[in-house]
Amino acid sequence: MTQTDQIYAQLRQAILTLELPPGSPVTERELESEFGASRTPVRAALLRLDTEGLVRRQGRGFIVAPLDLDEVRMLAELREAIETAAVRLAVVRATNDDIAALRQLVEDEHSGSEADRVLNASSAFHAQLTQLSGNTLMADAIGGAMARLARTRWLETQSSQSRENAWREHLEVIEALEARDADRAAALAGAHIRGTTERLVALLNDERQRLRGAGMAIVGRDAVGS
Repeated sequence: MTQTDQIYAQLRQAILTLELPPGSPVTERELESEFGASRTPVRAALLRLDTEGLVRRQGRGFIVAPLDLDEVRMLAELREAIETAAVRLAVVRATNDDIAALRQLVEDEHSGSEADRVLNASSAFHAQLTQLSGNTLMADAIGGAMARLARTRWLETQSSQSRENAWREHLEVIEALEARDADRAAALAGAHIRGTTERLVALLNDERQRLRGAGMAIVGRDAVGS
């Protein structure tokens, strides 16, 4: 692993778990000192995070990107369009072994007790589900979308009820795949994405004042009246 990879991985983890709150400044000079690195690997790591939407430029430096309600909604629209199409292709193209492996992933997700483990398993479910379409461009798009949603989804996984809802909905999609029912699989996938998005936006609206008080920037329209 290169120094750039190490800096990127540590910063990414700190951002996703909100150790580095949204809106907080990220200065190259401080990172150079913290990691004992030159400017080149620090800048390269920040640019990678920028492409993932986790940091953004502000003036001559960077800040951790605010939690953006509008982006959450737009990513949901993107995911629904791609994942419902992908799951229809998966019904035709995926082997029984492929679907069995996806079921195992979902069962492993349910056995996880730690929120970060569940989040990783849940993200892996969506990535693997889309890969079963056989379309790598679809899979890449969903991988990028899930990366941009990781912080808001991490907040949601703090609730055991939310984790249970997501697990149950994932399993229903698997059952439709096993039945080779493309219409049902696509409908369930779309409903799952919409339901998750509604929970995320409601959570962020409910938590808006508390998160702002903790120094976490949230932008975008409220769910009410949107």
